[in-house]
Amino acid sequence: MGSFKSSKIIESVSKKMAEEFYSPLPKGYKKGKTKFVIVTGSVISGLGKGMITSSLCKLFADRGLKVEPMKLEAYLNVDAGTLSPFRHGEVFVLDDGYETDMDMGSYERFVDKNLTKDSFVTSGRIYKQMIEKERKGGYLGRDVQFVPHVTGEIKKIVRNLAVQSKADIVLIEVGGTVGDYENMFALEALRQLVYEEGKQNSCFINATYIIEPKSLGEHKSKAAQLGLKNLMSIGIMPHIVICRSITKIPQKIREKISMNSGIPVENVIGMEDIDGIYELPLELRKRGLDELVLEKLKLGKKFKANDKKLIEWTKQNSVSKNAPIVKIGIAGKYTGLKDSYISILKALEHCEGKLNKKVEIEWINTRLLGKGNLKEKKKLKKLNGIIVPGGFGKDGIEGKIMVAEYCRKNNVPYLGLCLGFQIALIEIARNVAKIKNANSTEFESNPENPVIDPLEETKKIEGLGGTMRLGGKNVEIKKGTKAYRLHGNKNKIRRRFRHRFECNPDYIETFENSGVMFSGKAPKLPIMQILEIPKHKFFMGTQFHPEFTSRPLNPDPIFLEFVRQAGK
Repeated sequence: MGSFKSSKIIESVSKKMAEEFYSPLPKGYKKGKTKFVIVTGSVISGLGKGMITSSLCKLFADRGLKVEPMKLEAYLNVDAGTLSPFRHGEVFVLDDGYETDMDMGSYERFVDKNLTKDSFVTSGRIYKQMIEKERKGGYLGRDVQFVPHVTGEIKKIVRNLAVQSKADIVLIEVGGTVGDYENMFALEALRQLVYEEGKQNSCFINATYIIEPKSLGEHKSKAAQLGLKNLMSIGIMPHIVICRSITKIPQKIREKISMNSGIPVENVIGMEDIDGIYELPLELRKRGLDELVLEKLKLGKKFKANDKKLIEWTKQNSVSKNAPIVKIGIAGKYTGLKDSYISILKALEHCEGKLNKKVEIEWINTRLLGKGNLKEKKKLKKLNGIIVPGGFGKDGIEGKIMVAEYCRKNNVPYLGLCLGFQIALIEIARNVAKIKNANSTEFESNPENPVIDPLEETKKIEGLGGTMRLGGKNVEIKKGTKAYRLHGNKNKIRRRFRHRFECNPDYIETFENSGVMFSGKAPKLPIMQILEIPKHKFFMGTQFHPEFTSRPLNPDPIFLEFVRQAGK
């Protein structure tokens, strides 16, 4: 009997090894229960695929659909944690501690919900999981190939998100540009997904770019046509094309795109640059994008648009034409790429509508400031408030310390975020407490007075991965403080962290004797998380990143008060 069972198992394994198909389904998956919308980009990067995806999420959610966004990234990093902001913009941290790219921040802000690591997948993460699986014999002795195994694992990840989220629609943004080697296997996996799910359960959207050379004074569509042909050459026929441009494209351009791709002209949508990003969902609705998608997915009749709600949301996220201007400085070392601080910029935007004040940003290069550059010094005097954001490394640190000192001495609103919290403490230690050679062990290996020191839990960990305090943590707020009042008299809040260093507990009493109020700390631990100077107009620092949880119509309270005081 045992011999018979063994032969059956061998026969079953042999049969699976002989099959060319590999499309594992997660437990509980039902075809057709979740629809899939896939957004790709062609011609150039930076088209705004993330904002288009975010806006569609908003439009569908307003109709009562349950949506779940997802980003498939091409690079081989396992996550975004080690990426330089100079190259790839801000590293956004989810509540579960997963480090992602900035598009996940856009998704969270527009959908107004916390996402998880299941919504952000890199090629590196997929390959890592596959190699670990292969080493355990998880592929039944098969020679593991890009097709069907890599594509099969990608499809499983996408379908797993559908099961876990119980979404009506999963919206998938494919990172990079059509034609990149890195994302070819993601595109092939999604082509297979559409084939397997059926035409009524999926919709491909391609965002392309219509160039407008100044020397010609007209729009040209040839590059867009070639980009679409590249996409079609790998077996993907987009159902909708969004033509991005600086100015409004004429009808003839839409007709050319249609004629050369075989896509109906009514499915070719022009989307020129607009003034405010929160106007985008309404603009896309006016152009019928969500209607076209839902018609393709056979959902249009069931879920009706709520234009009144969307118009009101758009209005509340805008300011009047004559709104007072508040000049805010951002003092950092990544000032050459504004995407490095995108969540901070968005958190400031969220305050604009609430206060009816227009925030103007002045970038302060702290490298130059620390070297005594007069032009950078003069900028400080023109500002109503200054933010020192997060960052790593010693480059530009002395310039940031100069900013903290300037704000403290001149009663200028100061907001220190993560590293900016530590910078404020170093400045106060040196110039108020008169602690000789006060510094952080991040910037000096063995300072005489290490007022900023590594977190105790990370001291014995080697390597970059896993050495930080990451994700959502509770913050205990002290009664009677500004932080307590700003957070609605709550004694506990939850915010997101990304740091290796902290205020050295040995110096807490010294700081308090020097006028610092630690108004927020980790529950049951001497990890200081909010500081304020009570006698100052506004001087606060947070070890966490309040910008990561600020949302349209619900700005972070500390940001809101910072802008309010800066505008007085």
